[in-house]
Amino acid sequence: MSFTKTTEQSSKYNSLESMPVSELLANINNEDKTVPYAVEKALPQIEKLVNEIVSRMQNGGRLFYIGAGTSGRLGIVDASECPPTFGVPFDLVNGIIAGGDKAIRRAVENAEDDANQAWKDLTDMNIGANDTVIGIAASGTTPYVIGGLEQCNRNNILTGSICCNADSPLSQTAMHPIDVVVGPEFVTGSSRMKAGTAQKLVLNMISTAVMIRLGRVKGNKMVDMQLSNNKLVDRGAKMIVEETGVSYDQAIEMLVQYGSVRSAVDNFQNKL
Repeated sequence: MSFTKTTEQSSKYNSLESMPVSELLANINNEDKTVPYAVEKALPQIEKLVNEIVSRMQNGGRLFYIGAGTSGRLGIVDASECPPTFGVPFDLVNGIIAGGDKAIRRAVENAEDDANQAWKDLTDMNIGANDTVIGIAASGTTPYVIGGLEQCNRNNILTGSICCNADSPLSQTAMHPIDVVVGPEFVTGSSRMKAGTAQKLVLNMISTAVMIRLGRVKGNKMVDMQLSNNKLVDRGAKMIVEETGVSYDQAIEMLVQYGSVRSAVDNFQNKL
């Protein structure tokens, strides 16, 4: 199947090395402004996938992101933020990158070209029928990602994708494709820029919406967040003060006693 890789098309700008810094920044910013509008067009696709993920997680399923290079790193970032933000187990949302953890910092040669490795990586994590796997690839042609989704499809595991080219092989493979077509990059082919920003925005939407639907947010507060530093303890105490009317010092004591904002507030309200 042939398709147009808009992420590889030539930049609308030329002679970048001759531009003053102010012009470089203004032009990059102008290109970045187009990304949220591209994401907006994909909201119906994102909604369908979120609903499917929630349904499976309510039955004990997990969420996996697979990708290579920048795409793999973005999946890892999103997955790693879920436990501290929402208080979920560390294995509920998982990011897997082609080449393994060492590829987070340094590219691993030819790792993304192995169409069989993603499924091996997933089976090492005991992938199951209630799980969801989202393949992330700006180009939509990464063998590691496509091969992983193909195997998931064969095993009746829900698949989604995030791609920045329309009608890509990846989008044709995923059960629930999300296409965010951002067009050519400011630096030709540098998909860490607009494409990477688009992928990050979509990942934010997916994980946040899923966690809210699973009850991990109350009102608009992260009531299950891990209290892993002074800033978060302070934030949690202020949430308790706002919710219960106790003093700040009492709120700190409640956090120490109960371990989370949710538990502290629930126990306070149960005693009324």
